[in-house]
Amino acid sequence: MRATSRLQELPRAGPAREALREKGQFWTPPWVAEAMVAYVLGGGSDSVFDPAVGEGAFFRAANAVASETGRGLTLLGTEVDPATLGQARQNGLSERDLAHVRITDFVLEPPEGRFSAIVANPPYVRHHRLANAVKERLKSFGASLVGEPLDGRAGLHVYFLLRSLQLLADEGRLAFIVPADTFEGVFAPTLWRWIARRYCLEAVITFEPDASPFPDVDTNPIILFVRNAVPRPDFTWVRCRQPGTPELKAWVLAGWPGQWGRDLAVYTRPLSEGLATGLSRTPAAGHEAGPTLGDFASVMRGIATGANDFFFLTARQARHLSISDEYLVPTIGRTRDVRSDEITLETVHDLETRGRPTLLFSPGGESLESFPPAVRLYLKQGEALGLPLRPLIATRRPWYKMERREPPPILFAYLGRRNTRFIRNYAGVLPLTGFLCVYPRRNDLVFVERMWRVLRHPDTISSLRLVGKSYGGGAIKVEPRALEALPLPGHLVAQEGLELPGSGRQLKLLDGHHEPQCDVRAGTPRF
Repeated sequence: MRATSRLQELPRAGPAREALREKGQFWTPPWVAEAMVAYVLGGGSDSVFDPAVGEGAFFRAANAVASETGRGLTLLGTEVDPATLGQARQNGLSERDLAHVRITDFVLEPPEGRFSAIVANPPYVRHHRLANAVKERLKSFGASLVGEPLDGRAGLHVYFLLRSLQLLADEGRLAFIVPADTFEGVFAPTLWRWIARRYCLEAVITFEPDASPFPDVDTNPIILFVRNAVPRPDFTWVRCRQPGTPELKAWVLAGWPGQWGRDLAVYTRPLSEGLATGLSRTPAAGHEAGPTLGDFASVMRGIATGANDFFFLTARQARHLSISDEYLVPTIGRTRDVRSDEITLETVHDLETRGRPTLLFSPGGESLESFPPAVRLYLKQGEALGLPLRPLIATRRPWYKMERREPPPILFAYLGRRNTRFIRNYAGVLPLTGFLCVYPRRNDLVFVERMWRVLRHPDTISSLRLVGKSYGGGAIKVEPRALEALPLPGHLVAQEGLELPGSGRQLKLLDGHHEPQCDVRAGTPRF
């Protein structure tokens, strides 16, 4: 994420969009940049340091705030890409404004000294886009600072935050706008344990989906206000309801009081609760404690082929290639291919009619020579395409040996905006990685149907935000272990008479509850 005074025109797809992802350059609008600068200058600093100057939004915001308050201000910063400074000049910054910008890698070749006011929208470059050598150096830096290595899935923005905190002067202030995975990723507990012990988290600002500063970017941005001071047991948590609102800056200048206007919802939260719930999520108060999904089921990700265009076939392709059913498994690949909360044989037939892939080419680990001629020929075509050298496929022995799964009775569409995310798999298909596999710990029909009714209930769906990683537009991504931690409302578990597997007890069995029957509906096997 980077910044400018005008709206950024984002390419929707293609090479231009891919280049944007590689650099992580998404610009911050003035109404957000000026609020962030107002916070860091509230400590009395006569300078502002931006570790990722980019197109210069925070420098312009600093000039605007300084002009309003009549104070002199020195602009300091670093930037790895000198070409973007040309854009900063076009956006109105002078040579004097940019005189103290150093061209360097801020994280790996940091500036000397410490800074009393640091503000940034660091480049959002995800871990898999970092060169291995750079990634190893970042991990080494993180481990040396935090005292233990961060999980390898931490993106570049996390290391910008760590380096900035390291360079923050005593009583200095830091304002960072970062994606929600900074609080929700697998690395987050290690990161925030370290931060919470050493710094004072003063405020966290979040945004309603319709109020996002980056409306065309699939991310959920969060603003951090941190002071290098003794930690406090609570912090201010804000939900911004309207885009472009002047109330955000006014609230900061007023010293972030408990209530302010109609566009901001302001809470005081215990830090321990915020870290446990997730700093990007609303307070957990009022949510029932009770059993979790993991008490009743295990969760696995769907099958990762490493090359869907080769292994995921349409029925017509399979016939053309003369691949027999022995090497094909009915499979669902995309959440958009499931239009309801059930997958039936009719669902699969409709996809085949529309030419959608529904078959996973799933050879075993036999030698190439042991396969029928048609299969052997197709595998040789895969070798000619260089598939054995692809990162995921290269870890398999042999390269074409596909992962194995039992068809899960229930699927979870782990990244999506649909209200119903749990899907009943009546067709017995296998899912690819667009889904998670939910395997109930008992496989009898009664238990599975009761469990599905609990999972699809709106009260359960509303709890997904407690365990998921939130993205732009209301999307939620949930990893397998996190989904197992999903709280199940106790009243629903009791209402359905769900019995804890292996415990010999059930929370409640309602009188007159009608058991679902094993049946076949429209040719669809029920299990």
